[in-house]
Amino acid sequence: MTTPAERALRYDREHARSLRALAYRMLGSRTEAEDIVQDAWLRWAQVDESTVQHAGAYLSRLVTNLCLDRLRSAAAKREPYVGVWLPEPLLDEEAGWAPGPEAQAEFAQDVSVAFMLALERLSPLERAAFLLHEVFDLDFDEIGRRLQRSPAACRQLASRARNHVKADYARREVEQEERERLFAAFVEAVRSADVDALARVLAEDAVMLADGGGKVSAVPRPLQGAALIAKTFIGFATLPTSRAWRFESARINGLPGCLVFDDASGQLVQTIALAPSATEPGRIGALYIQRNPDKLQGVRAALGGDVTTREAGSS
Repeated sequence: MTTPAERALRYDREHARSLRALAYRMLGSRTEAEDIVQDAWLRWAQVDESTVQHAGAYLSRLVTNLCLDRLRSAAAKREPYVGVWLPEPLLDEEAGWAPGPEAQAEFAQDVSVAFMLALERLSPLERAAFLLHEVFDLDFDEIGRRLQRSPAACRQLASRARNHVKADYARREVEQEERERLFAAFVEAVRSADVDALARVLAEDAVMLADGGGKVSAVPRPLQGAALIAKTFIGFATLPTSRAWRFESARINGLPGCLVFDDASGQLVQTIALAPSATEPGRIGALYIQRNPDKLQGVRAALGGDVTTREAGSS
């Protein structure tokens, strides 16, 4: 007979990662995704496994429904949100797996910040139907069972969502060499406080979004245009409080980017994800800056506590 400890270990080994992936894409919040996976375990622990034909399908249906409940209340929660809302950053290495190039490219696309922002504009049911079909490759019969809708209705939901996502999000494969070059040019321009050099790295129609959540200073609305972004970013980077910034390369939500530490305190102060331009190859099309300390807690935990002990692979 399986002991509770053995069952918990099997849940963590066989199901938790895929359930966490589903919940993160549904909610855009790693903290809430962890809560959902834990809630699902508490419910699963009360179920007699002999009555369940397929544990994976049962659990993913459970997580889908728990996420839908969260999403239905999320709009009300976010109405008073101060400034720009961005999803919590996810470091690629946190996935704990080593996929091949094709799977890695797919992962980068379906957790990118732009993709998550496009999902944010969908209704809860549209988001669920789209993700379950397009990302998790389920047929509409199974999606219908999860959403308690007919397969035809789920097909319509996914189609409507696909049209919205296509309008908001342009997929583009980017070679590792280009990612590294863009990151290096970006960091060099910032370190030298060169506004013109940073503007040259950015696409003319580049956008910058910064999420401070009302907890720390951040540009309160999206900025657009290479010159304006460069002037604003360098202005922040040259403030006395920013002069001890240290940049460490990282892949964030499948994008090239960096972790920014304050060397004086050893604290992670923000993450920056750099999205290559879809219209001007070789330039940065978007900067996604996460400064909200509540949304940085997961990254801090993933880094393993005291960031002052990290060696510089930093720039």
